[in-house]
Amino acid sequence: WAFDLQSDWDYIDWVKGIFGLPEEDVYYVELIAPQSVRLQRNATENRLKHKASKRSIDESNARLIRDDENYRLESLPGEIPFPNYLRLENSDITAEEAAMRIKEHFSFCDK
Repeated sequence: WAFDLQSDWDYIDWVKGIFGLPEEDVYYVELIAPQSVRLQRNATENRLKHKASKRSIDESNARLIRDDENYRLESLPGEIPFPNYLRLENSDITAEEAAMRIKEHFSFCDK
């Protein structure tokens, strides 16, 4: 999500509208990690297996770096107006731990 592009904000609204859910039934999670971590993750077996766009590691890394240079890919404090929002720095945690934190934050474990 390029936070500095209105077209990306419009796209998020469009995706949300596909499901026709009330605002309180939509959940947003912004996962944050430094570029160095994201570049490492670009070459992991799981990502290469499940994301065709990542299979050319050099091209994928170049795209990641270029996007970081051209767009603001992290929200500013208070910028996200949605009621169910979590910003999670996930550099030093596993995917399973991130999922658990998301579940706990939104009380999904109780639902």
